[in-house]
Amino acid sequence: MTTSPSRSVWTAVLCWLTVLLEGYDLVALGATIPTLLKSGHLGFTAAGATAVATVSLIGVAVGAAALGPLTDRFGRRVMLLGSVLLFSVFTLVLPLAPNVATFGVFRFAAGLGLGACMPVALTVMSENLPARRRASASTFTMTGYHVGAVLTSLLALAAVGNWHVLFYGGGIAGLVVLPLMWWRLPESAAYLEARQEDAAKFGFRDLLGPEFRRVSVAVWIGSFMGLLLVYGLNTWLPQLMRTAGYPLSTSITLLLVLNIGAVLGLVLAGTIADRFGIRPIARIWFGAGAVLLALLSLKIGNSVVLNALVLLTGVFVFSAQVLIYGYVAHVFPAQARGTALGMTSAVGRLGSIVGPFVTGALVTAGVAYPWGFYFFAVVAALGLGAILLLGSGRRRAAGAAPAAPAPEGLGR
Repeated sequence: MTTSPSRSVWTAVLCWLTVLLEGYDLVALGATIPTLLKSGHLGFTAAGATAVATVSLIGVAVGAAALGPLTDRFGRRVMLLGSVLLFSVFTLVLPLAPNVATFGVFRFAAGLGLGACMPVALTVMSENLPARRRASASTFTMTGYHVGAVLTSLLALAAVGNWHVLFYGGGIAGLVVLPLMWWRLPESAAYLEARQEDAAKFGFRDLLGPEFRRVSVAVWIGSFMGLLLVYGLNTWLPQLMRTAGYPLSTSITLLLVLNIGAVLGLVLAGTIADRFGIRPIARIWFGAGAVLLALLSLKIGNSVVLNALVLLTGVFVFSAQVLIYGYVAHVFPAQARGTALGMTSAVGRLGSIVGPFVTGALVTAGVAYPWGFYFFAVVAALGLGAILLLGSGRRRAAGAAPAAPAPEGLGR
């Protein structure tokens, strides 16, 4: 089924904006917590802020897992619209919360919507572009995440202590995007085709059936390890560098350098994976990430070398996990794609909780340097191990021709 250039452009833009909202939201909460604690708003304590942050991530994980199957049943378009609406409304009313408990409930509800946004957006992108471009479809879409994070950082600097602006801005932005999505976002052609063919319903149990058990477990492990690295590094890199003896200004600058590398890596990884296959490039990316993280455990006196090393770490580590999304979108059939991407994202979200927690424990124990980087290097190596478990991608869902060749770009 062919896709018009106009349809592809609108799909790409709207999915990119959807993922941007998630990047915006992540930094919004992180930038708000210091102000909440300093002002004692609603009686916030460190324990309360930690609980709210954890509940928010749990909401994202639950949303990704629960709404994925609904996407395969009711369609990509309606679920993406509903997810953005849910996130926007509860983000907009968050500053009106009368107490910490309600604040946490609002964050959980917003997380449910937010958790579904990314896997659904990735599903829509992969299905509205040619199969040979599914790696770059995933990585390009995920650049919106980092752009959203940068935008929130800039807004947080401008707003200073007026933290309400961050959540009002995020909620309003989502509500502004909704009419445009209603007008211009098409339903996935692959989903419509699968529905017309009355394809067999696909659920969570099928992910662990004989056809997909190995690939499901492998991508779940890879996603868990990948997001553990992303969230662990973004949360604790400045403190790890401070522990290593680097100045505070250098430590904060390195976090910016890391995320610049992330954006470059996303563009590079997708382009190369479309050419040489997702599976082999994901292996290289995780392997290179493990080596680079281990090298960061060394004290580097030359600032140029240090910045280059951190930049390369961002290039390989942050896009390795996104390549897994491209693989999932490629190997699972249309009737299973939403469920598969949702569960892959949900398991990855568990890693996003574990990463900052373990690294924080190392910081508290006073052994964050160099053991924090040793820990991250081992995690990247485990991610590589998961990718090595992936088959060639030649097996397809039940009902597909058993002798069908592997999709172009999937793996060699």
